[in-house]
Amino acid sequence: MQQGTLMRKVKSKSWKKQRYFKLQEDCMTIWYQSKRTGKTESAFSISDVETVREGHQSEVLQSVAEEFPPERCFTIVFYGRRGNLDLVAASAEEAQCWVQGLRQLIEPWSFPLTFALVCCTWIRDWFQKADKNKDGRMNFKEVQRLLKMMNVDMNEDHALRLFQDADKSESGTLEGEEFVLFYKALTQREEVLSLFQEYSEDGKKLTLLELADFLREEQLEDEGTEELAMELIDKYEPSETARARHVLSADGFLMYLCSLEGSIFNPQHRGLWQDMSQPLCHYFISSSHNTYLIEDQLRGHSSIEGYIRALKRGCRCLEVDCWDGPNGEPMVYHGHTFTSKIPFREVVSTLGKTSWGNSSSPLPLMGMSPPSSHPQRYGQSTAVQGISVLPESAARRHWVAQGASLSPTPQELKHKILLKGKKIGRLEDTLDGPGDEAPDVSDDDNGAEAEEERRRAKVRTQHGSALQKDKETLAQALSDCVIYCKNVPFRGFQEARSHSRPSEISSLSEAKARKLIRDEGNEFVRHNAWQLTRIYPSGMRTDSSNYSPQEMWNVGCQIVALNFQTAGMEMDLCDGLFSQNGCCGYVLKPSFMRDKETLFNPSDPSSREGPGPITLTIQVISGQQLPKVANSKEGAIIDPLVRVEIYGVPVDQAHQETKYIENNGFNPRWDETLQFQLHVPELALVRFVVEDYDKTSRNDFVGQFTLAFANIKPGYRHIHLLSKDGTSIPPSSLFVHIRITE
Repeated sequence: MQQGTLMRKVKSKSWKKQRYFKLQEDCMTIWYQSKRTGKTESAFSISDVETVREGHQSEVLQSVAEEFPPERCFTIVFYGRRGNLDLVAASAEEAQCWVQGLRQLIEPWSFPLTFALVCCTWIRDWFQKADKNKDGRMNFKEVQRLLKMMNVDMNEDHALRLFQDADKSESGTLEGEEFVLFYKALTQREEVLSLFQEYSEDGKKLTLLELADFLREEQLEDEGTEELAMELIDKYEPSETARARHVLSADGFLMYLCSLEGSIFNPQHRGLWQDMSQPLCHYFISSSHNTYLIEDQLRGHSSIEGYIRALKRGCRCLEVDCWDGPNGEPMVYHGHTFTSKIPFREVVSTLGKTSWGNSSSPLPLMGMSPPSSHPQRYGQSTAVQGISVLPESAARRHWVAQGASLSPTPQELKHKILLKGKKIGRLEDTLDGPGDEAPDVSDDDNGAEAEEERRRAKVRTQHGSALQKDKETLAQALSDCVIYCKNVPFRGFQEARSHSRPSEISSLSEAKARKLIRDEGNEFVRHNAWQLTRIYPSGMRTDSSNYSPQEMWNVGCQIVALNFQTAGMEMDLCDGLFSQNGCCGYVLKPSFMRDKETLFNPSDPSSREGPGPITLTIQVISGQQLPKVANSKEGAIIDPLVRVEIYGVPVDQAHQETKYIENNGFNPRWDETLQFQLHVPELALVRFVVEDYDKTSRNDFVGQFTLAFANIKPGYRHIHLLSKDGTSIPPSSLFVHIRITE
């Protein structure tokens, strides 16, 4: 037997052991054993793996970065609280072999003809779980146990009939292809087959023209339907003979509907599809709060893992709280609490290596609080030295010297890092010299103008006092690093219009923001059309819980900071909004929220310019292979229901749900229609939630999928469900029919 691949398992700078790693023949299990003893140490299932990272993208691998080059290193990240597995391969080629192979197994929807791969993997996995005596065969008793495991409560006579039909050898057991036949009979999709036969003249195949008719009439594809039909046949028809004849079988039709092209998410919006040449304030920006924390806000663990996870999730605004540390070295942690600390240099090093990952998405914004030390002390100068090593940082003075705009765009700032923090003076002072000169006031000015000048003089005095205070507490070199995101206190919308600049930003607590939304909704929208606003969670949220970001997005707040470590509806909304546009972390606001003179107020939808309300009709048809509830009793089968939730302006907030289906998480059938009216669809998010009904207590979460209304593709669509922490759980899905009418 082949021993496997010899790699180093790394736990720390001093703990590096050689282990043999091997993917089992089932393509579902990986084991590793000691090189010295030959004893198997551990094994894990592919289904336990969340993602695979290349290079030095973990604390452990960063600690050995000087010893092992990044192209030989990778990290296997598991679901839940299980620790990462950090590995160093013997060569870059060997590392790539493992990285690409693992990704194909854990992210099958990213590859061609992947529905077949998912089903193959799924069948293999279930067969192994049910084959208790590991003899490679399954008797009827094991099949009955399998059905319970798969969330199916089936009549025993019907189950026996399926078993006997699949037992071609009449041996009383199923093996190999016989089990595949049993599985196919079990997973027969009657609702898909009837749809297929509705457009198929002979009920056995769809010709090119028949498929084009389906795409045009049901999927509302209005251009190039015959060309699209040909592409789908070439991509999803498993039979070479059928492909040569340009026809699509029922299996190929199902594979198309389960693919990304058959998903509810418009595939054209997955890539970078929005205009990225507008000012920064015209975008919603994916933002995290206290990014370094991976637990609670009082005693939680601070780790660079928080930054890595947030960036991998598409976050583009990170928070770095710097405080004085030993020997003047800045430390990052939640000040005045008992959270652990990490050196600032480690954070900067991590950002330098992982800020852009696999894309050139626009600048990460790094909200940085400077060390509290006096400017002459070592802490701030050390921070400046750390910042200076960031690649292509927009914090560098030469960017300003090149005459950049006071309102730069994401396109202009690709691969740039902006620092948000205190600054001595203003950006235009750097560009053009001191400003804010007092205007001449003639003798015949009326009293109102004189009063306005006295008010301006008072503000200049306050500005001068603040400037002096900044000079006393802030090193000039650190101030110079802050360019487009100077932090300023918020003193009201009128004050901001008179004296603030587009290059400045104010931070508001969630409570303060809610009050402004309630009292001055339209003014808030106008303010956010020309200046950035950051919202942060209440200090009372010590458990790292989150507020709903939707109410903040409704008034155009760009940087709505959430605790990324806490799963739930709030992070589902965040992931749902930013899953579009190439997951670059920037989403263009609607046009009526980019106008400084807009009349829009989220509490009054009629103030929105544009067409009237639209109607969203969702027929929830069926579900497929829904997961069991976490920590459920052995043999328990869920009673699933589907709830559709609408998040948007207050008048659009709504939810409806189907009835529950008793004892069937494998292939429940609802066939129920839900209908919603949306007055401001541009701001609406739609969340599909599957729950296990419980009449005596709160329903249990099963899965969810959230997306912006603008990304919905009408027609017959599959919704590929996500877990509570936002990771995929193939092949669990919902099958729906979507219609949008005005």
